Amino acid sequence: MLFYCGIAVIAYSQKEDEITFPLDNFYAKRIKSPFRTVLKNFVFSGSTGYGNTFLSHKLDGFAISQVDGVAPTIFPVDLSNRFNNWVNTVNGATPQGPDSFVVSSDSTKLGFKGNALNIPLKLTLHYEFLDRYRIGVGYSYEIMSMGEFRPISFADRINNFKPGNSAGFMRKYFFLVGVSFYRWNDLLFTGDANVGGYNPGNNFTKSLIKKGVFANIGVTIEQDFSEYIKVFARPSFEIKNYTLSVPGSNDRSIVHNLNAFYINVGLSYRFPELAKCYHHNCNAQINHAHGNKEYRSRMHPFWKKQNPHYGENYPKPIREKRKNRRKLNPY
Repeated sequence: MLFYCGIAVIAYSQKEDEITFPLDNFYAKRIKSPFRTVLKNFVFSGSTGYGNTFLSHKLDGFAISQVDGVAPTIFPVDLSNRFNNWVNTVNGATPQGPDSFVVSSDSTKLGFKGNALNIPLKLTLHYEFLDRYRIGVGYSYEIMSMGEFRPISFADRINNFKPGNSAGFMRKYFFLVGVSFYRWNDLLFTGDANVGGYNPGNNFTKSLIKKGVFANIGVTIEQDFSEYIKVFARPSFEIKNYTLSVPGSNDRSIVHNLNAFYINVGLSYRFPELAKCYHHNCNAQINHAHGNKEYRSRMHPFWKKQNPHYGENYPKPIREKRKNRRKLNPY
């Protein structure tokens, strides 16, 4: 008790941690779905693009026979069996005349190279963790159309050729791993790798082919389209090959390289952590609660980047918009 000018003043102290009113009446305990909390780290992606396959092979143990005006044929150096297709199947051919140009791999390096057009349709599902790493699976379905093959030696004496039934669909199935390593403004750069198996189209005689795994290494460049959608581009380089057995050649085989360059563009979708607000007349632009449950805004268009803590539908004041800059009354 204190005395000031004859007036008694009584001071009471209150403990700092003492609550004089129930906060639960004012602050709801926001409940999030544990299933969605896990699901939010899964990202589904779809893309298409362009690819160029660099076809090449060597003809060790074979010789080439060439007559003007027709496609070349090959034959084993110690046998007379001729073949006019040794890329996606093995077709026999009749011997060419005595005036043909003949060269053997015993005396020079023989082989052919060419290009193929690829148009891929690719789907992936990956899990992101620690805001940096990702792991997942994917599937790709693409058309591959082979062009002409050109000789790597004696280009002035040996003609180009195109294998029969040169177009078909190729399937790939793979695991993916990646790590984000750099951010520049709104762009996120992630190095990633796809490793798995592939299955050539029906234009290949699969009983003659022995194939291995493929490895595709690239950089994914992503930009946020909205809170849950990103647009991305992914340039990449792929390494793969197969071995074609040649019947009637004393167990000889030809290794075909199918290394390729791709550029994919597409969209990725992250599963939302919160359900969309159920109230059709709710105009809140931020994550908010109704009762004891939290919801995401109904006002976020998928084509605009949003911050879940404040609305960005109208990031600029009306007076700063380009169409209103010269108006005396922009409102």
